[in-house]
Amino acid sequence: MSDWPAAILWDMDGTLVDTEPSWIAAEYALVAEHGGTWSDAHAHALVGQDLLTSGAYIREHGPVPLEPAQIVQLLLAQVVADLRRHVPWRPGGADLLGLQVAAGVPAALVTMSYRPLADALLDALPEATFSAVVTGDAVSRGKPHPEPYLLAASMLGLAPGDCLAVEDSRPGTASALAAGVPTLGVPHLVPLDEAPGQVLHPTLEGLDLARLRVMFGR
Repeated sequence: MSDWPAAILWDMDGTLVDTEPSWIAAEYALVAEHGGTWSDAHAHALVGQDLLTSGAYIREHGPVPLEPAQIVQLLLAQVVADLRRHVPWRPGGADLLGLQVAAGVPAALVTMSYRPLADALLDALPEATFSAVVTGDAVSRGKPHPEPYLLAASMLGLAPGDCLAVEDSRPGTASALAAGVPTLGVPHLVPLDEAPGQVLHPTLEGLDLARLRVMFGR
């Protein structure tokens, strides 16, 4: 249909903004503070995951002798501070989001980061850029479960299949596809596999709504 997508549902970390280096730096610092060792392989295993899942992983593999929720709060404070100092847009992210808003197509933010980090991005954008915001602390089951994307579509009053998800991680694409949302996968730190309902593209640069419709056969 010519008016597809009825909304674009955006992942945040690694997709719209490149906060992954901040997360990884915070992980390294926290693990080192507690006398452990960390690696990029560990860090990349957490990309796109629910934060409490990540906290439990860091507790085990750091090891860090804190509860997962405590680990999450310590990491989150550092990444929020970094994002409030500077918004590190992924290539083409700000442009595509701007084109979407200008066209009157609703945007939703669907992130496993908690609300304080989402707010740091929202505060840097024009008011009402996003019509709905779903964060990891607002769902009972995070990505790769479909709940975050089902909730976002419901908040917008739309069917999942009428929306488009934009994601960079395996847990994120799995969540969107399980919810029945056509998905644009833009790999960043981890490779993505081909999957029904998903189109892979190396970058958001140069994309607009018309190009997205062609890519998805709409």
